[in-house]
Amino acid sequence: MFAYIARRLLLMIPTLLGIMLVSFALVQFAPGGPIERIIAQIQGQDSGATSRISGGTGDFSGAQGQPGGAGGDTSSRYRGAQGLDPQFIKQLEVQFGFDRPAHERFLKMLWDYARFDFGRSYFRDISVVELIKEKLPVSITLGLWMTLLSYAISIPLGIRKAVRDGSSFDVWTSGVVIVGYAIPGFLFAILLIVLFAGGSFFQIFPLRGLTSENFSELSLGGKILDYLWHITLPIIAMSLGAFATSTLLTKNSFLDEIRKQYVLTARMKGLSERAVLYRHVFRNAMLIVIAGFPGAFIGAFFSGALLIETIFSLDGLGLLSFESIVNRDYPVVFANLYIFSLLGLLVNLISDLTYTWIDPRIDFEAREV
Repeated sequence: MFAYIARRLLLMIPTLLGIMLVSFALVQFAPGGPIERIIAQIQGQDSGATSRISGGTGDFSGAQGQPGGAGGDTSSRYRGAQGLDPQFIKQLEVQFGFDRPAHERFLKMLWDYARFDFGRSYFRDISVVELIKEKLPVSITLGLWMTLLSYAISIPLGIRKAVRDGSSFDVWTSGVVIVGYAIPGFLFAILLIVLFAGGSFFQIFPLRGLTSENFSELSLGGKILDYLWHITLPIIAMSLGAFATSTLLTKNSFLDEIRKQYVLTARMKGLSERAVLYRHVFRNAMLIVIAGFPGAFIGAFFSGALLIETIFSLDGLGLLSFESIVNRDYPVVFANLYIFSLLGLLVNLISDLTYTWIDPRIDFEAREV
């Protein structure tokens, strides 16, 4: 097992390298950039997501040139740079590191990321690590509660559907699951707001943030209730279609196990259906479902998080990533990509190890990676 783990860890290195290389190359061909963004802000032409960034164009001490002549060869590379001092554009290039060739910037980024040094945001006066830590509680809240809720619904429902396969219960619950899966989470979120957050009918739930303004003044019980009060609608919206795949996976896993010979033998020995189901079938059938839990949790960070965070005014990683891409805040973009690619690879390994923990008969060392 240790040899298998070592091989998987070593394979993460070229995988991460490939992800970062492709992403970095795509950015080089993408139109615009942080310098063009600053030029647009200076000339009053900036709009959109940049208006949400605190701190404007950040700290450009030492690079605050004054608009000058017609713009030389340096400024001509940037659309809209006419009328700005070429020396000012040059200072921006040096400050952001764009005065060096692309391959040097890429190699420096890899060396920094290998030491988990992600630098500072271009447009916020804060380090990338601190920025991610600031937004992480929102994403963890959404991901964790959505995963727990979807599993709490899908596992009992999937087992019940397998036991009553072909019955009217199985048919109508399948219809509900399919409809729930087909409805976009953001559309359902808008419906919830209209119905329960003061849209047109009831004012039951709040619309913004994870906590109230007076959260610090509440008792422990009050803080818990306030927190649950705020996350109810976002979690319901995100969980609507999340349990569909797990439900059908659980049902099919149980059906496959129920039809095997050992189940028939257990029944012939006089065991009750409950004993057969939960003492024999459950462990084997739940192998694939439970082993997928780590991946489901990480996947919940990305499943509609951006739109849900926007609709409910939750400042999490989904919204941060979107704004960073729009504003060409490359340190934040690549740090998010690197961290979550690494997490994804580690979670895949953990999922495989979970298989062996649940069922020791599985031996990955007997397989070639």
